[in-house]
Amino acid sequence: MEIWINPACSKCRSALTLLDAEGADYTVRRYLEDVPSPDEIRAVLKRLGLEPWDITRTQEAVAKELGLKEWPRDEANRDRWVEALAEHPKLIQRPIITAEDGTAVVARSEEAVRDALSR
Repeated sequence: MEIWINPACSKCRSALTLLDAEGADYTVRRYLEDVPSPDEIRAVLKRLGLEPWDITRTQEAVAKELGLKEWPRDEANRDRWVEALAEHPKLIQRPIITAEDGTAVVARSEEAVRDALSR
Protein backbone atom coordinates (compact mmCIF):
# COMPACT_ATOMS: atom_id res chain seq x y z
CA MET A 1 0.00 0.00 0.00
CA GLU A 2 1.05 3.58 -0.57
CA ILE A 3 0.03 6.69 1.33
CA TRP A 4 0.15 10.17 -0.18
CA ILE A 5 0.99 12.65 2.55
CA ASN A 6 1.94 16.19 3.37
CA PRO A 7 4.18 15.89 6.47
CA ALA A 8 2.79 19.19 7.79
CA CYS A 9 -0.73 17.72 7.90
CA SER A 10 -1.93 16.43 11.28
CA LYS A 11 -4.35 13.95 9.65
CA CYS A 12 -1.45 12.53 7.62
CA ARG A 13 0.69 12.15 10.72
CA SER A 14 -2.21 10.46 12.55
CA ALA A 15 -2.70 8.02 9.65
CA LEU A 16 1.02 7.14 9.68
CA THR A 17 0.93 6.60 13.44
CA LEU A 18 -2.00 4.20 13.06
CA LEU A 19 -0.40 2.35 10.15
CA ASP A 20 2.78 1.93 12.21
CA ALA A 21 0.83 0.77 15.27
CA GLU A 22 -0.87 -1.87 13.13
CA GLY A 23 2.44 -2.99 11.63
CA ALA A 24 1.31 -2.15 8.09
CA ASP A 25 3.67 -2.50 5.15
CA TYR A 26 3.45 0.75 3.20
CA THR A 27 5.42 3.32 1.28
CA VAL A 28 5.15 7.06 1.77
CA ARG A 29 4.74 9.46 -1.11
CA ARG A 30 5.27 13.10 -0.24
CA TYR A 31 3.07 14.24 -3.07
CA LEU A 32 4.04 17.91 -2.81
CA GLU A 33 7.63 16.91 -3.68
CA ASP A 34 6.91 13.81 -5.79
CA VAL A 35 4.00 15.31 -7.69
CA PRO A 36 1.61 12.80 -9.27
CA SER A 37 1.10 13.05 -13.01
CA PRO A 38 -2.36 13.59 -14.47
CA ASP A 39 -2.46 9.87 -15.34
CA GLU A 40 -1.55 8.90 -11.77
CA ILE A 41 -4.29 11.18 -10.46
CA ARG A 42 -6.80 9.60 -12.86
CA ALA A 43 -5.72 6.12 -11.70
CA VAL A 44 -6.17 7.06 -8.02
CA LEU A 45 -9.55 8.63 -8.77
CA LYS A 46 -10.62 5.38 -10.44
CA ARG A 47 -9.46 3.42 -7.38
CA LEU A 48 -11.30 5.86 -5.10
CA GLY A 49 -14.45 5.81 -7.21
CA LEU A 50 -14.48 9.62 -7.04
CA GLU A 51 -14.27 12.61 -9.35
CA PRO A 52 -11.41 15.14 -9.19
CA TRP A 53 -13.61 17.79 -7.59
CA ASP A 54 -14.36 15.30 -4.80
CA ILE A 55 -10.70 15.32 -3.70
CA THR A 56 -9.99 19.01 -4.28
CA ARG A 57 -9.23 21.28 -1.35
CA THR A 58 -11.33 24.23 -2.46
CA GLN A 59 -10.42 26.41 0.53
CA GLU A 60 -6.73 26.61 -0.44
CA ALA A 61 -5.55 30.05 -1.63
CA VAL A 62 -4.65 28.71 -5.07
CA ALA A 63 -8.16 27.24 -5.42
CA LYS A 64 -9.62 30.65 -4.76
CA GLU A 65 -7.16 32.24 -7.23
CA LEU A 66 -8.23 29.73 -9.90
CA GLY A 67 -11.91 30.21 -9.08
CA LEU A 68 -12.42 26.45 -8.66
CA LYS A 69 -15.74 26.81 -6.88
CA GLU A 70 -17.20 28.17 -10.11
CA TRP A 71 -15.76 25.46 -12.37
CA PRO A 72 -18.36 23.09 -13.81
CA ARG A 73 -18.33 19.66 -12.19
CA ASP A 74 -19.05 17.51 -15.20
CA GLU A 75 -17.38 15.07 -17.59
CA ALA A 76 -16.53 17.83 -20.08
CA ASN A 77 -14.42 19.60 -17.42
CA ARG A 78 -12.96 16.53 -15.70
CA ASP A 79 -9.55 16.85 -17.40
CA ARG A 80 -9.38 20.53 -16.46
CA TRP A 81 -9.78 19.54 -12.80
CA VAL A 82 -7.19 16.75 -13.07
CA GLU A 83 -4.69 19.11 -14.69
CA ALA A 84 -5.24 21.65 -11.91
CA LEU A 85 -4.51 18.98 -9.29
CA ALA A 86 -1.32 17.97 -11.11
CA GLU A 87 -0.18 21.59 -11.49
CA HIS A 88 -1.10 22.50 -7.92
CA PRO A 89 -0.72 19.34 -5.78
CA LYS A 90 -1.51 21.28 -2.62
CA LEU A 91 -5.12 21.09 -3.83
CA ILE A 92 -5.20 17.28 -3.42
CA GLN A 93 -7.08 16.08 -0.35
CA ARG A 94 -4.89 14.11 2.01
CA PRO A 95 -3.94 11.55 3.05
CA ILE A 96 -4.83 9.08 0.31
CA ILE A 97 -4.09 5.41 0.86
CA THR A 98 -3.99 2.97 -2.02
CA ALA A 99 -5.08 -0.39 -0.62
CA GLU A 100 -3.79 -3.83 -1.49
CA ASP A 101 -7.03 -4.84 -3.25
CA GLY A 102 -6.69 -2.12 -5.90
CA THR A 103 -9.00 0.38 -4.20
CA ALA A 104 -8.08 3.56 -2.36
CA VAL A 105 -9.46 5.72 0.45
CA VAL A 106 -9.16 9.32 1.53
CA ALA A 107 -7.92 8.49 5.02
CA ARG A 108 -8.93 11.56 7.01
CA SER A 109 -10.33 9.49 9.88
CA GLU A 110 -9.17 6.51 11.92
CA GLU A 111 -12.08 4.51 10.46
CA ALA A 112 -10.91 5.22 6.90
CA VAL A 113 -7.34 4.12 7.72
CA ARG A 114 -8.67 0.93 9.30
CA ASP A 115 -10.85 0.38 6.24
CA ALA A 116 -7.76 0.58 4.00
CA LEU A 117 -5.93 -1.85 6.28
CA SER A 118 -8.76 -4.38 6.02
CA ARG A 119 -8.73 -4.46 2.20
